Amino acid sequence: MARKKKNYIFENIEVIDAGAKGKTIAKSPDGRVIFLSNAVPGDVVDVQTGRKRKSYFEGKAIKFHKLSERRTEPVCKHFENCGGCKWQHMKYEDQLFFKEKEVTNNLIRIGHLDLPEITPILGSKKQYFYRNKMEFSFSSSRWLTYEEINSEEEIENRNACGFHIAGMWDKILDVTKCHLQEEPSNEFRNFIKDFSIKNELEFYNPRAQEGLLRTVMIRISSNGETMIVIQFFKDNIAKRELLLNAIANQFPNITSLQYIINSKGNDSIYDQDIILFKGRDHIFEEMEGLKFKINAKSFYQTNSYQAYELYKITRNFAGLSGNELIYDLYTGTGTIAQFVAKKAKKVIGVESVPEAILDAKENAKNNKIDNVDFFVGDMKEVFTAGFIKQHGKPDVIITDPPREGMHKKVVEQILAILPQKIVYVSCNSATQARDLEILAPKYKITKTQAVDMFPQTHHVENVVLLEKR
Repeated sequence: MARKKKNYIFENIEVIDAGAKGKTIAKSPDGRVIFLSNAVPGDVVDVQTGRKRKSYFEGKAIKFHKLSERRTEPVCKHFENCGGCKWQHMKYEDQLFFKEKEVTNNLIRIGHLDLPEITPILGSKKQYFYRNKMEFSFSSSRWLTYEEINSEEEIENRNACGFHIAGMWDKILDVTKCHLQEEPSNEFRNFIKDFSIKNELEFYNPRAQEGLLRTVMIRISSNGETMIVIQFFKDNIAKRELLLNAIANQFPNITSLQYIINSKGNDSIYDQDIILFKGRDHIFEEMEGLKFKINAKSFYQTNSYQAYELYKITRNFAGLSGNELIYDLYTGTGTIAQFVAKKAKKVIGVESVPEAILDAKENAKNNKIDNVDFFVGDMKEVFTAGFIKQHGKPDVIITDPPREGMHKKVVEQILAILPQKIVYVSCNSATQARDLEILAPKYKITKTQAVDMFPQTHHVENVVLLEKR
């Protein structure tokens, strides 16, 4: 018979730090670390542990003896249950403190790196309503609160449109107001949900794999253009057109209204056909006079305003004179490549996603930028000695890899050609530190700058300038 897990309760424990993935840190009486999901550094709490590992516990604060001075009142009524903005109960200046601390600690402890004087983290002027893209899920099996579960009243309506509850793939928290995306985002979502309930359009049930309404994506550009993409699980022409016409009539100024019929096991749209119902199949973002075409599948930094600051830092770190050949690795839709192009002789962008490269080429053409070239393929297979021989040895490499960092072969190729400068943009300072340690014998870090792209969360970007020794 399996041994029953033992949960411990530790009393009067001080929360001492913030850690990875939005968790905060305390220590048990025997010195083991406790990772908490609902406390702020400076709180004094009683902790009930859940998972026990060899060297740490996972737990939850069940009683608060003292509230931290770092605390603030969350603005969102869904905060306790949603989990999307895990740090909403922490003052913004303290969020920035712990983000900068995490980046610095990762570079020193993981990368064993010598750092220059740290430039203070760049906070976001918009701390709410900053995302240009949101995705919400429909469910006919809404997540219920403890009070609802134990209520004697029968719950007639279990339909929801919102976010997945952490650890419950089939339960959706019904969201009435989200503070991450500006209006008309909430207006769009609530109209679609209310109209669908009123007209008995079936919400999706992921366990039974049945229903009609699956997801809704909302994009709102910094210049006010809007896109809605509804994902249907099956094609019911009458009900589909009923909903889409209702949206079009309610929001006549919408830029793009599209839909998808997706009956496969997951919600991913990247292998699906997207069908235009009204308007055009894209919206535009603008930055320093450059226009970027964004379609439903496009990747674009989700905080448009702070992305501009991130790109300016990247360009400034590169210190361009106009004579440089630049390689932009993991270029995505070529946003950084085009942003720096006017101060470079030539920019070569490389990306593994074919659709992203098509967007990059089209955007460059529309922006009348003729000193950029884009190539598609797996980075470790494209970025080779033969590729460099054909296109020239770069003076500067800009690299903005995914969370897992650069492939070892890519790092080795950089070391083989030794460009004068490397500007490394990262959304994961731990893997960034790992890569920088490999580069350290040939490069010194001369600048580092953390940028907060996602207020109210633990996520942080970091830009590092390396110069050849």
